[in-house]
Amino acid sequence: MKKIYKTLGLVAITLFSFYYTEKIAILMQNKSPIMQSINEIEDNYKVEAVNATIEENYVIPGIMGRMINKSKSYVNMKAFGLFNEYYLIFDNIKPDISLEDNKDKIIKKGNKEKKAVAFLLEDGSEQIKNYLKENKIPASLLIQENTYQNNNYFEQINNDKEKYKNVESLLNKNNQNKNICYIKNLGKDLCQKEKKYLIEETMTLNSNNLIEAKKRVESGAIFYIQKNVNLEHLKLLIKEIEFKGLKIITVSDLISEKEMQYKN
Repeated sequence: MKKIYKTLGLVAITLFSFYYTEKIAILMQNKSPIMQSINEIEDNYKVEAVNATIEENYVIPGIMGRMINKSKSYVNMKAFGLFNEYYLIFDNIKPDISLEDNKDKIIKKGNKEKKAVAFLLEDGSEQIKNYLKENKIPASLLIQENTYQNNNYFEQINNDKEKYKNVESLLNKNNQNKNICYIKNLGKDLCQKEKKYLIEETMTLNSNNLIEAKKRVESGAIFYIQKNVNLEHLKLLIKEIEFKGLKIITVSDLISEKEMQYKN
């Protein structure tokens, strides 16, 4: 019994020693000029998270906020012996209302704070794909098993209902799966079963609705580009997007809550 008490006492002393050492280290860290400088600029870098917006069966994704990870930033700068904002390390702040907790809802547009739109391409028009590629314009491409390409310029989205699992295996094998599901082709039940992000377009660009499509250009819009679209019409839509100061990005970037660009 005495040995047990002795062992317990040694454990308690050890734990207290670790606790006390940690407290001393934190106290010394907080007194460091580097940490004091970090504390002074902390609020300058804090960005509040933007909540997702939910309306009935639809969701507009939120955007993660950020804050300085003071301990990691301190350790990073201590190695150089001086404070330098270049070596700040950040943590993401998840929105209180997040897409990740509402994946049963349908995404019809991205968050307007992204200042961007996305193209979802119906496969079949080499002319459209070549133009986008040559002009370095990102887009997301709906694919079948027989149209999958390992080194495709475009972000590839599984659109093969009959061979869905085969396409998933191809995308997973090459780390290209963005877990996006276009429900109008694959159906909401399949998309939910596979735990994907449920996507619909904001607007379809077809062969005869350019004027209407240009009116629908706004931040967050997802444009479904049909394969029979006149290339000149697509160019005019792109000009309208650029005129309104918006970027064109992939669907996965548009709906992501993690990929907001910050400027220090």
